[in-house]
This record gives sequence, C-alpha cells and structure tokens, in this order.
Amino acid sequence: MKTKKEKYEELAAKRQQALLGGGEAKIKKLHESGRLTARERIHLLFDEGTFQELSVFVTHRSTWPGLEDKKFVGDGVVCGHGLIDGRPAFSFAQDFTVFGGSLSESNAGKITRLMDLAMDNGAPIIGLCDSGGARIQEGVASLGGYADIFLRNTLASGVVPQISAIMGPSAGGAVYSPALTDFIIMVKNTSHMFITGPNVIKRVTHEDVSFEDLGGAYTHNSKSGVAHFMAENDEDSIDLIKHLLSYLPQNNLEDPPYVTPSDDPMRIEPELNEIVPDDPRAPYDIKDVIHLIVDDGEFLEVQPLWAENIVVGFARMNGHVVGIVANQPNHLAGVLDINSSIKGARFVRFCDAFNIPLVTFEDVPGFLPGTEQEWGGIIRHGAKLIYAYCEATVPKLTVITRKAYGGAYCVMSSKHIRSDYNIAWPTAELAVMGAEGAVNILYRKEIKSADDPKKATKEYIDKYTEAFANPYVAASLGFIDDIIMPQNTRPMLIQALENLLNKRQQLPPKKHGNMPL
Repeated sequence: MKTKKEKYEELAAKRQQALLGGGEAKIKKLHESGRLTARERIHLLFDEGTFQELSVFVTHRSTWPGLEDKKFVGDGVVCGHGLIDGRPAFSFAQDFTVFGGSLSESNAGKITRLMDLAMDNGAPIIGLCDSGGARIQEGVASLGGYADIFLRNTLASGVVPQISAIMGPSAGGAVYSPALTDFIIMVKNTSHMFITGPNVIKRVTHEDVSFEDLGGAYTHNSKSGVAHFMAENDEDSIDLIKHLLSYLPQNNLEDPPYVTPSDDPMRIEPELNEIVPDDPRAPYDIKDVIHLIVDDGEFLEVQPLWAENIVVGFARMNGHVVGIVANQPNHLAGVLDINSSIKGARFVRFCDAFNIPLVTFEDVPGFLPGTEQEWGGIIRHGAKLIYAYCEATVPKLTVITRKAYGGAYCVMSSKHIRSDYNIAWPTAELAVMGAEGAVNILYRKEIKSADDPKKATKEYIDKYTEAFANPYVAASLGFIDDIIMPQNTRPMLIQALENLLNKRQQLPPKKHGNMPL
C-alpha cells in the first residue's frame, strides 16, 4: 500500500503530465509554427488566478492496438471556468500536442459537461479550437462525441453567447460546432477550416488548391462568410474575444453591459451635414457617419471583409450597447444582394436574441438585379432579412440618410415592420424606385413623342424628384417620425433609445417560425 507521501508525489506527477500535454518536443514544434499551447491560450483568456480547471485527469478509453497504453492526462482538451474582465465565462481549449487535438469520446464528454454547466449558470461559452478532427481509432464513438457537442451548441443558441476561435486546423466534423456558434475568429496563416482537405479534393475533383486558399482565415473572412473576424496571431485572437465579450450580455435574460459614458450625449456633429453628396449617384462611406455618432467613435465591425455593401457591428450610445446595421454606399452603391441579406439577417437575429437594441442607417437603392442573383435565390435570401427585422422585438431605430427605394425601403427596419423610431435627413429619398427608372416607365410615350426627348426626360425627372424623392411625403403619412438636420442625429437617437429601453413586445404563441432558410 502506498504511503501518504507517495500518494502526494503521484498526484504531483500526474498534474505535471497534464501541464505538459503531449510533451516538450511537441510543445516546441507548436511554438515554431507560430501557435501557443492550449494552456497558454487559457492563461491569456482568463483573469489571472481565476481559472478553475474541470475533468483534469480524464484519459481516453480506447482499446485500439498501440493506443490503449498511450494515454495523456486530460486527453487533449483543457476545460474550465473563470472570470474574463471580472465576468464569469466557460471555455475549452483543444491541445494539438495530444493526438493532434483529435476529438475522442472522453474529451467530448469533458466539453459537453462544460457546456451544460455554462447553460446552467447562464455564462458565455468560448471554444479555442485546434483539432485535426475525430480520433480515427475510436470510430463511431468519436463521431458520437461530435453529435453530443452539436446538440448542446444548438440548445445553447440564443441562450448564452457562443464564440469559437479557430487557432489551428479544424477539419471534417470539427467545423460544424464552430459553425453553430455565434461568432468565429480565425488566425492568419495558422488556422484552417474545411470539410475535406486539399488532398481529397484533388483526388475527387482534380482541383489543385492550397490549404490557405481553400480554408484559410482570409478565405473564410472574405469569400465564404464563415468567419466573422481575422486575427493577426493567437494573442490578437484572445484580445478580440475579450473585446467582443465587452459588448455582450451573459445570457438572454440579462441586458448587455452598460459602461458609464465619457462622451457627451448631446454632442452636435456639423461634419455630418456635409457627408452626403449633392450628386445622388456619388458614393460616401457610411462608416464615417457611424463613427461620428457613436460613443467615442468606437465601432466593432463584424465581418468587415464579406458582403461589404452592408455594415454590421457593435457600438455604444451614451453607454448602452447597440447593434448597428447600415447600407454601405461605398460598395455596390449599398444595394442589397444575397450575401448582404444573409449577413444582415444573422446579425439582427443575434442582437434580438440577446437584448441588444438595433440602430439602422439606410441608404439603399434596392435589390441587386441579374440572373446570378435571381437563380441564386435572392427572393429567398432577401426574405431572411425581412423575417429577422419583423421578428425582432428589441428597440429598433432607423435613420434614412439618402435612398430608400422599393422593397428595400420596407426591409430596412421600416415603420411598417414594427420599427419604433424612424427619422430621416433632408437628403432622404423615399420612393418606389429612382427618378430615372420611374420616369422611363411613367412617361415613356410622352418622352418618345417629344420634340426633344432628352430635355423632356430631364423635365419629368425633375418633376418626379420634386414630388417623391424627399422625406416629406412619408412623414405626412406617419411613416417617418421626424426629419432632422444630420448634425443632431446623435442626441436624437440617444433620447429615443433611452425612452425605449423598457420596451416589451411579444410574438404570437408558437413553437417557432419557419424562416426561409
């Protein structure tokens, strides 16, 4: 029988094994690739001294020849909870030094228990992912572990915020857990996500593609829209997680964190009066508008490289967190297309799930025409954005800066779909379509028979513009609450927001709606 001293020594030895993961040689190799270990990442994420590890001594149960005697304490994942900037959070970090971070039945159990605890305690779940996929030697047992995680991702959706940081490979089934979470952060040059890798693709489809082009950080941030943020390195990724969490509530029953403001809520910005050009065709950057209006000009943009014709992200107004959705005239004239509709809809639904008021800046000429869009399902995808705004019960405020044309006017948080406060700048144009298109339909015969068709067209355009391309007709019908000078936008929005913070609105009783997915 072991003495007390021997038992203590055994504990110390096993704990040291847990800290070393797959061993010093593999840790060195990981560092050489530009990546941190799972424990180093956890140490950076949590406030010093607050992280408490769970299921420390778990090992795998595989009986595969050669594997049954090859066990590592912790089995390739570090799980636990602690404080991030003083707020509780739960996190798991996959350890690539142990069997390539592959998922086993045992370490999947560690992750699912952690997720259950996070749900029970109403705190965010952060996954630091670095895994080659399912542990092949365990077969369907490891696949079942993935399914167990997917279930919890789905049940936690809309209940607690879920953030995934891809800090190495994420292949096969490993990609679907991050895809079910709210936000994905990828690291430049060291992280990859794909269902099937370049070698399989080459064998099956004969396409020759690199890891980076297929599923690298830039690809998923700019081409696929799978990722929401791109980090320079592991440390930057951790900083991004903390910054993002600073805007999010702990769960769906709490309000987002209020910060005592240092910015004057009554601040007037004369520069806003000059931003919209006199030429209705000329572009401008809607982000210039956002930065001038929000607290201290601070705006955390989400998916800045994908579907750039719509801008989404988080900011504060007099200390209160808001989600911002804005058409971007600087890219494709701010038109709505398939990708921008999907991007906007997902962001609106996240904000609504977590009690974050929505502020919409509108300058939209309509939906993008063309066979590519129609055959790609713009009707179905555009309906997602309509659905999201209609379903949202949080305070909704809308500012029309310039164009609000056609169905896109209805979609962008109009009064008709339960927006609470809608204002317009004097430069706003609310109409079924632009003046030129309308005139070519309404006065086609008159223009054709005119002595000078070009002159007649201009006269009809001027007439149409005077009658419709302004905010006053909509205001007279009650569709616009006020028409204001641009410089007054910040104080007007803050006053409306603070009057609406106690808003309570219910959806009709139902299991769930049938969103046009």
